[in-house]
Amino acid sequence: MWINGIRQPTLAATDRGLQFGDGCFTTAAVRQGKIVLLESHLQRLREGCERLWIGGVDWHRLETEMRAAAQLQAQAVLKVIISAGSGGRGYSRQGCGEPTRIISLAPWPQHYTGLQQRGASLRISPIRLARNAQFAGIKHLNRLEQVMIRAHLDQTGADEALVLDTEGWVVECCAANLFWRQGSQIFTPDLSASGVDGIMRRRLMVQLAATGQTCRVVQSEPAQLLAADEVVICNALMPVLPVRQIEAVQFTERLLFNQLQAGCEKIMEAS
Repeated sequence: MWINGIRQPTLAATDRGLQFGDGCFTTAAVRQGKIVLLESHLQRLREGCERLWIGGVDWHRLETEMRAAAQLQAQAVLKVIISAGSGGRGYSRQGCGEPTRIISLAPWPQHYTGLQQRGASLRISPIRLARNAQFAGIKHLNRLEQVMIRAHLDQTGADEALVLDTEGWVVECCAANLFWRQGSQIFTPDLSASGVDGIMRRRLMVQLAATGQTCRVVQSEPAQLLAADEVVICNALMPVLPVRQIEAVQFTERLLFNQLQAGCEKIMEAS
């Protein structure tokens, strides 16, 4: 782990990321020493900092540190956290120092390969996501909802969670975005009030548009998703998985999955 460019395992207890979840993060795939979709991950961090009003980030230094951390890795997961730094009094950032940069590496997750073959099973989570347009879409450090969603998921034996917001609309999975197909129509949830607008989700929507296909962004109840012909999930690491089951409903078609998987391969190769 590197904190502000120095290899060290400890963070100041006064850091606002620890004290208040005051910051944002991104998680990227590393292949053969290179960060996949590096520019997209940097842009995500910039967007997060802009939305959270965190200024003063040395973006050139951060990118240099990210590249240095990845350069000797054949395959790994790189996580970058930017917090508002240490200082201030109570919730106030007045008197706060410069932002904290935290970079860490983790082993590559091996289970996605098997899930691409057999498909993922989903359970509807009882934990609902709060609706707040100020924070919707970004990966801020306030992840307690996801922690609780994962804690429940770990008790079910399912591979992922289907997560709704407090009004009952389908939003995402615990750590992935959703697409589904009904006939020739493709859908993805509206994330304007909650959820994370993932990098792979954005890229796949662009690729669908490039082929002349419309991906409709919708507010959907679970029943509409359960009536789909096919459901897939995606994130920057998977990068896309077929869903074989949601609760007791089975899915066997893979037309959309095969198309999106081919698109993901092109995205990865182009990075």
